[in-house]
Amino acid sequence: MSVRDSAANLLVVPADVGWQHRGKELAEQLLAALAPLALRVEHIGSTAIPGMAAKPVFDMQVSVADLEAAATAFDGPLASLGFTRLPYQQDHVPAGYDDPPRLWAKRFWLRRNLGADVNLHCRVAGSPNERLALLFRDWFRAHPQAVPAYARFKEVLAAAVDDLGVYTEVKDPVVDLIGAVAEEWAATTSWSPRH
Repeated sequence: MSVRDSAANLLVVPADVGWQHRGKELAEQLLAALAPLALRVEHIGSTAIPGMAAKPVFDMQVSVADLEAAATAFDGPLASLGFTRLPYQQDHVPAGYDDPPRLWAKRFWLRRNLGADVNLHCRVAGSPNERLALLFRDWFRAHPQAVPAYARFKEVLAAAVDDLGVYTEVKDPVVDLIGAVAEEWAATTSWSPRH
């Protein structure tokens, strides 16, 4: 069963076993289009987590050394793949972090209605927001027993709100909580964002 709010086009669907394969294909396609400035392209977010209900949108992360240079260089190749750059230039700084916001800078493109829908996050390699995106994914992959609860939270939230911005604002503190638990796991397991 899908959860949809027609006013906001919010849709959370059951996990699709093909998402991981499609995410890998998208990562390869994007890396080919954006190298050498793209150091890595990775499938992140809920569609990268086996068994996780999600909006049927692939979150992809491009890691770069220089955010401004990459953003300028990427506009052309990404436009040819159907992407549009949006004005978002910073990620949410998690509660409890006292980092200056500039450390959470990013550039953001999206693609809709041209094959797979994609949110493309471009972040500086080694930045806290690049790291958190990978940690979030990897913690859930290592803790599949936590997947149903977070999936259910997203389903209920999508059914209760009629605005994507509100959906994100409500979800951010929950992601912060998961991040705090994941950081403890990372410290005890010597997890690294580089496989």
